[in-house]
Amino acid sequence: MAEVLTTEQTPLATGADGVIRVRGTRVTLESVVAAFTDGATAEEIAQQYPSASLADVYQVIGYYLRHSTELESYLAQRQQQMAETRRTNESRWPPDGIRGRLLARRQR
Repeated sequence: MAEVLTTEQTPLATGADGVIRVRGTRVTLESVVAAFTDGATAEEIAQQYPSASLADVYQVIGYYLRHSTELESYLAQRQQQMAETRRTNESRWPPDGIRGRLLARRQR
């Protein structure tokens, strides 16, 4: 009997905002890559992001490993966008003294 091989699509989709996510989830490519490069296994990543299946996490890691040079600029751009968002948010809502403000609000 001849083997039948199927080709599977990478489970990644680019949203209207330009962010690459695991298809059908809100899990971003950079989240999976960051966890993987920090030493997490595919199983740990799938546990951390239950909306992404283990099979999809393995495929995303494989895609990253095969295309890391092509993804470098995208990942650097996303890192820059996240840093800018953090700066903007911290300028609007300074994190200094947040614990004290939250405790004071609780006592009211």
